[in-house]
Amino acid sequence: MISADIQVVLPEILLAGYAMLALLVAVYTSKDGLASTLTWLTAGVFLAFAVWIGINGVGTDTAFSGMFVSDDFSRFAKITILISAAIVLLMSEGYMAERGLLRFEYPVLIALAVVGMMVMVSAGDLMVLYMGLELQSLSLYVVASLRRDSIKSTEAGLKYFVLGALSSGLLLYGASLVYGFAGTTLFTGIIIAVADGAPIGLLFGLVFLLTGFAFKVSAAPFHMWTPDVYEGSPTSVTAFFATAPKVAAMALFARVVFDAFGGIVGDWQQIVAFLSVVSVFVGSIAAIGQRDIKRLMAYSSIAHMGFALMGLAAGTALGVQAMLIYMVIYVTMNIGTFAVILGMHRDGKPTTDITMLKGYSNREPLMAFVLLVMMFSLAGVPPLLGFFGKLYVLRAAYDAGLGWLAIAGVVASVIGAFYYLRIVYYVYFAERDDGAAGRLPPVLWTAAVVSTVIVALAWVPGINLFGLEPFAAEAALTLVN
Repeated sequence: MISADIQVVLPEILLAGYAMLALLVAVYTSKDGLASTLTWLTAGVFLAFAVWIGINGVGTDTAFSGMFVSDDFSRFAKITILISAAIVLLMSEGYMAERGLLRFEYPVLIALAVVGMMVMVSAGDLMVLYMGLELQSLSLYVVASLRRDSIKSTEAGLKYFVLGALSSGLLLYGASLVYGFAGTTLFTGIIIAVADGAPIGLLFGLVFLLTGFAFKVSAAPFHMWTPDVYEGSPTSVTAFFATAPKVAAMALFARVVFDAFGGIVGDWQQIVAFLSVVSVFVGSIAAIGQRDIKRLMAYSSIAHMGFALMGLAAGTALGVQAMLIYMVIYVTMNIGTFAVILGMHRDGKPTTDITMLKGYSNREPLMAFVLLVMMFSLAGVPPLLGFFGKLYVLRAAYDAGLGWLAIAGVVASVIGAFYYLRIVYYVYFAERDDGAAGRLPPVLWTAAVVSTVIVALAWVPGINLFGLEPFAAEAALTLVN
């Protein structure tokens, strides 16, 4: 019945309705005065929906003949997306307002992008998948070029649009091949069609699908848009790119390979493993030469997506659990790191040059300590949270018989530690009096401190990653089984 279907997709419908209502209200009222209020309100709506989904979500429900799926896996991803989007919105309000970038369109576009992400992670059909993906992408193309007077921001939006359109084309071509050979776009129908083995044409379709997903998660060798978009976008927008969309894209990746192609793990496992190993090495090596901290974080993102794909490449419930835990840890570390980056300035102007961090500990000891913890955690130094994230995915890969991939991950992690530790060296051991200073409003200060506490204390016995493991395990079993 249509009423039962609507009940399943109600969170997405209400959030889309809120975004459209906010757009109409903003157009017919004082636009400039409403932007700040709308940003805070949208963040509150995100948190309310995260609580609603967490409390009311039980079991597995489908809508529209299986085209939309609500289960523990999608709820885990949606809660992570909503919370991270809310936090980044709150972090960005002051930064955007101070620089004259806070327009009412910003929170509305973020809300529409989040709706797309929620549809993506619940997709049970290739057409629904594409609709959610394009809703997210079209919103983010505009957000990337929000700084209209900046050539770099315009360039970032254009590059993101052109390469995003290319990846969407590849994905659509793959979907058409899969439909042609499977006779259906439903994941439940595709997995039945490949139960006795996939024909060569369908495998070509799978390759094109995975290529399109690799663009979206910025996995090498399809990562070329990431450094330029990260650098050119406003820093608060870069913080958003580094959090919620990454979770959504990785969850979509997992949803498709297990729900639609779970019967031919051996065929897609080698592709995902290749993407993983290339990503960790490209991200780790290319970041060494970066001098802009946003470009450095872009390559860091590429490497970390490689580690997340390592868990997915295992093709097991443990691998999916490891991937989910890794993504939550990655988002937490990025929130803490970008809280500091958003506060960096020199002579009243924002700066992202890492050489400006020289002597930072003398000027801003608290923020320097936050940056120390985040860099150590991103590098995977025990006993910080980032170490456990990498340990999970490496163990999942090793247990699945991909020992070579786990070894490659360890080697890449050691290489990547260089550029993280270089920032720590600049902050604590290099001298400079005219470098960057910190100016953190209460929201950024709170985000930085809370992230640091989480990253530093998750290893304490009894805390158990703040209860994350059992929820991730339940979500993984829902998807794999």
